[in-house]
Amino acid sequence: MEEHTWWKEAVVYQIYPRSFKDSNGDGIGDLRGVIEKLDYLKELGVDVIWMSPCYKSPNDDNGYDISDYRAIMDEFGTMEDFREMLEGIHSRGMKLLMDLVVNHTSDEHQWFVESRSSKDNPYRDYYIWRDPKDGKEPNNWTSYFSGPAWQYDEKTGQYYLHLFSKKQPDLNWENETVRREVYDMMKFWLGIGCDGFRMDVASLYSKTPGLPDGKGTTGLIGHEYYQNGPRIHEFLREMNREVLSHYDIMTVGEMSGVTIDEAIKYAGKKRRELNMVFQFEHVELGSGIYGKWNDQPIDLIALKKVFKKWEEGLEGIGWNALFWSNHDQPRAVSRYGNDGEYREYSAKMLGVCLHLMKGTPYIYQGEELGMTNAGFTDL
Repeated sequence: MEEHTWWKEAVVYQIYPRSFKDSNGDGIGDLRGVIEKLDYLKELGVDVIWMSPCYKSPNDDNGYDISDYRAIMDEFGTMEDFREMLEGIHSRGMKLLMDLVVNHTSDEHQWFVESRSSKDNPYRDYYIWRDPKDGKEPNNWTSYFSGPAWQYDEKTGQYYLHLFSKKQPDLNWENETVRREVYDMMKFWLGIGCDGFRMDVASLYSKTPGLPDGKGTTGLIGHEYYQNGPRIHEFLREMNREVLSHYDIMTVGEMSGVTIDEAIKYAGKKRRELNMVFQFEHVELGSGIYGKWNDQPIDLIALKKVFKKWEEGLEGIGWNALFWSNHDQPRAVSRYGNDGEYREYSAKMLGVCLHLMKGTPYIYQGEELGMTNAGFTDL
């Protein structure tokens, strides 16, 4: 028998605060806008709201570059607004999932400001610094955002690692003090009353010691040395032991390049790590020259096979996180359906399909309206 837990019976709705609801007419969505829509979300049948990052940030990567983990982005409102929103969510019987972004910070975070100030600063080891190799980058790793994953810092004559933007230096998870800081911050949000975390790029925290050169010369070079790294399960079990297991919360990890075998390690019932993971096998089907923005139709049989594989592969061992789209993906109707003549039929069909599979469904804002991709001819 499947064990009953509230997060297995919940529908999650993702809010991207910048574009959800603008309450003051400045063209930017905000927390008061979310407050104004709570009755709508409740009526919709939402059980859990997943809030994309609303922390203080210079917005080099839409809030995924955090400069203060315990403050709210000025454009979105204040901590008082946040507490009012959380109270409004709870009073309607809903829960709030925060976005946990701890593979990296902003280069404007106080930790990094200190870290780059000198080699003997106490915060130096919070990040991954290396000497040049033959006058160039310490290894050949490439960033998810293209180009080298290293940025030279003239002040101290070393490079720092950034798997994403150069304004997103990677935290050094090998440093126990960094992990304690992260756990303290998580306890801060759970102490306020938040109900769990969606964990950004959670499979990337652990890097292979020595940071060896990656194989190959094209694509994402070096990923075999930081995706599902050697200590990642140790770190997540420690996080569970120190923080997660002390609260009645839900967790879902964003896991690029995850297989069913790896997913079972992250989210198997007996593993004491996470409740579930996001895998991306179905959204990568039909990728062409433009990747996920390709307009090739998806092979229906291949799509059904992926869903079947994951449902059967986790049966009795783990739990599936179900989604069509999110802030990183094209609109579901445009990608999987027909966003012209059959838009409404497509949207309803995709909704029925998602909600009738076994797992926790995650809906991206606007999906309930059958929203389509915006049409652009140039930047």
